[in-house]
Amino acid sequence: MTIFIIGLEQHEQRYTSEWATSLPDLVKTVLNDAGSTENLRVVEGHHTVQTTTEGAFLNFAETNIFKAAQISQTAALFAQGQVEPGDRFLFTDAWHPGVITTRYMSDLLGVPVKLLGLWHAGSYDRHDFLGRIPDTTWARHFERSLFHALDVNCFATQFHIDLFKLELGVSDDSRIVRTGWPMEYLETTLAPYRKMSKRNLVLFPHRIAPEKQVEIFRDLARSFPDYEFRVCQDTRLPKPEYHQLLGEAQMVFSASLQETLGIGLYEGLLCGAVPFAPNRLSYSEMYPDECLYPSEWTESWDSYVEHKPLLEKALRQALDSAPKASAAVIGDKYFNADNLVAHLI
Repeated sequence: MTIFIIGLEQHEQRYTSEWATSLPDLVKTVLNDAGSTENLRVVEGHHTVQTTTEGAFLNFAETNIFKAAQISQTAALFAQGQVEPGDRFLFTDAWHPGVITTRYMSDLLGVPVKLLGLWHAGSYDRHDFLGRIPDTTWARHFERSLFHALDVNCFATQFHIDLFKLELGVSDDSRIVRTGWPMEYLETTLAPYRKMSKRNLVLFPHRIAPEKQVEIFRDLARSFPDYEFRVCQDTRLPKPEYHQLLGEAQMVFSASLQETLGIGLYEGLLCGAVPFAPNRLSYSEMYPDECLYPSEWTESWDSYVEHKPLLEKALRQALDSAPKASAAVIGDKYFNADNLVAHLI
């Protein structure tokens, strides 16, 4: 039997470039350790040098070129008889039209396969870019269809599962698994930056998008003249330069209104920076209270203005006391692919 990985398009500023090699390598290692004779194939799609749409983590047009090529390649595999009963398909982005076309071919050609998909975001989150379109009706029906076409719907956090079920009216827990994301490589990648000398640097590691509320971070900077407040995506930093900043930073800050995992804060934690985030979204289940401030302080710009003195005081205290969170515990629970691979093989 064969495992087909339907990969993500690669962007240097995202984790997708690492996934292109690390995820297949991880699955191969598990297969070899288990003495399995199963094959592994990656459906690559059509790679181009993509510039992400402003404020987003992909290009809204070119992502469809990439996914259409993957659909074409998958259809060719079925047409050529290279897909067999019992094979598995892992969609590293569940929001993929190929989920529907693969299920269509599997059912109508009588070739039963198992489909798994990793959910990152969708219209069910009102702060996501899809959640902000004028009419989400079509998107939500599509997401429900994807859910039922997949045998296993994978989510990194319980918050994401609860949000998905609530907003889409989904109640079939048998198709849902909290797996954590396949990002064990981060610990090794960031190890050289862990012992670096710190300086008075606070980082905003997110995209510049409405739901990330970068304007709050920029305004806070005026109250901390003894610190440099740096928005990482003000320039297109190569990964090594970004990692260098993580190693130098004392804190990584968030005021996000949309977050189903939060890779940037975990990267900062791995490099010895203090994560400081609102007590909401995925942050609430991932980080100790000492790293969280009350959600209402940054629920909107007006709320921020009202609570600014309290946030300034809490941020200063966090910088002075450097509260601890366990990177090992968080990594093992949320950035570990053991459960995902177990469901795959």
